[in-house]
Amino acid sequence: MRRLPTIQIDVKPHPGQTEVHNHPARFKVLAAGRRWGKTRLGVNECLQVAAHGGRAWWIAPNYKMSEVGWRPLRRIGAKIGAEIRKVDRQIILPNGGWVCVRSADNPDSLRGEGLDFVIFDENAFIAEAAWIEAVSPALADRQGKAVFISTPKRRNWFYRLYQQGLDNDNIWQSWQIPTKGCEIINGELIRKPHPFENPHIEWKEVVEAFHNLPMDIFRQEWMAAFLEGEGIVFRNITACLHAPDPADMAKHKGHQIVAGVDWAKQNDFTAISVGCRTCQVEIARDRFNKIDYAFQVKRLEEIIRRYDVQRILVELNSIGEPNFESLQRMGLPVIGFQTTAKSKPPLIENLALALQAEEWQFQNDKVWTGELEAYEVKINDVTNRATYSAPEGMHDDTVVARALMLRAAGSEYWYFS
Repeated sequence: MRRLPTIQIDVKPHPGQTEVHNHPARFKVLAAGRRWGKTRLGVNECLQVAAHGGRAWWIAPNYKMSEVGWRPLRRIGAKIGAEIRKVDRQIILPNGGWVCVRSADNPDSLRGEGLDFVIFDENAFIAEAAWIEAVSPALADRQGKAVFISTPKRRNWFYRLYQQGLDNDNIWQSWQIPTKGCEIINGELIRKPHPFENPHIEWKEVVEAFHNLPMDIFRQEWMAAFLEGEGIVFRNITACLHAPDPADMAKHKGHQIVAGVDWAKQNDFTAISVGCRTCQVEIARDRFNKIDYAFQVKRLEEIIRRYDVQRILVELNSIGEPNFESLQRMGLPVIGFQTTAKSKPPLIENLALALQAEEWQFQNDKVWTGELEAYEVKINDVTNRATYSAPEGMHDDTVVARALMLRAAGSEYWYFS
């Protein structure tokens, strides 16, 4: 595509907008507070693509909300000599590149031509089908990119996209940025500068919003917090994330060390949590995938020997059985756990109770913490039984590994010690 000079805009991007723009990830997920500058970022990204001859869409939840993007796109387009097609809500640059504003009221209406770039504006309010069934295929043939921008709406599919971007796989990347950096301590709003906050917003406006809005609304809209929703299993997580990382193993010399292992299934991850039963603290974690089974066993063996693990509770489902037998033949202290509809609820509930009572401390890791935060329970209307799992499209390997580690620390596995 033929390059044109960079489009000049009337506001220079602030550091946060520059950070998101410069990152090389193909798919970017930005959870940001109100008035952070999400619209300005989205408009600039669309115009940059069009300025190089590309095809870009701006997608909003509905027609009315799409005006938020259409107004600045139309205004800036007129300044740079673009053709403005008001009926189609499209601006066409002299080199043939264009930006089209669409609404996601009907996901089927988004099917069609190949695209180079898409902005999902207020993504938390758009149906997931718009991305999976319509837009994602439209980006495939041209290896197009997408940016998902929104304030959070509890923990819906936008939250799952956000979690996907925490893995640092160079394809997805996520940011969670408040309008203005702050914390709420004992009911008081405390200023805590964030490197990517909006420098153009006065602190007094944030303070005013804090005093005039319900606490949850302020946290969600200004601090970009993903609030707990119905069906959330684990609470009081933050209070239990103070385990040293890395652990000082000299402090655990001679202690009772346990581990829990959840083996990878298909596209999942193998996750290993190691804890000190004596101190009730997690001391190590490991998580990996796309590694052959023999190497997985060797990797676990190395962890067991490094931390002198005395009890390892491993899941037997899927590839767990042959791996369990391999570990047994190696003389390692493994115990098998068969996950069933009957055995899983008490396993998970034991972890939930430990978090609620702050009985254990865990290491703080974005991916591991995110899986705890997103984990769900659903109650069958007929049987009234609880089913625990990660939301669709997310993983729960680290949750199960930690639950198994806590179970291994239980008295049932130490009665003969």
